[in-house]
Amino acid sequence: MRRSFPCGLAGLAVVIALLLLLACGGAVKLPADFQVQLYQGEEVLGGKDIPFSRLFAQGQPVILNFFAGLCPPCRAEMPDLQAVSAQYQGRVILFGLDIGPFVRLGSRQEGAALVQELGVTYPTGTSFDVKVVPAYQVLGMPTTVFLTPDGKVFRTWTGLLTRAKMVELTEQLLKA
Repeated sequence: MRRSFPCGLAGLAVVIALLLLLACGGAVKLPADFQVQLYQGEEVLGGKDIPFSRLFAQGQPVILNFFAGLCPPCRAEMPDLQAVSAQYQGRVILFGLDIGPFVRLGSRQEGAALVQELGVTYPTGTSFDVKVVPAYQVLGMPTTVFLTPDGKVFRTWTGLLTRAKMVELTEQLLKA
């Protein structure tokens, strides 16, 4: 008697790939390189219009926070992100990417104004590359992606981050 897999060999290949992914800790290298137009942080990152990959040049982990100018949870978490950025300065690069125009939560001007209003000093900017949202699987706002120094996704957090949770996840990232 011949047995067959319910989804055929292609389905089996997908299952095996998922199991291998889980066995490797879930680290996946995403198509992360896209152009960033900075609102601030030129002195840290060396330019106003840069590829995202430049953030990895210093050999540090990168915390990529997707925010929008008209996103209330984004506004609420930014002071905690600012505190964590100051706490881990020189060990981790925190970068805020305004995707408000892509998710209909504000213009680029509103995103830049929010950063200025809240006194955020970590590097922030925007992109005109619509592929960045699906590439990082942004499913809600805000979304924060923790990336290893070689650009692999270590962890993704969807929703508001408190300072305590941000510190916990940053410590895990530094130990990875």
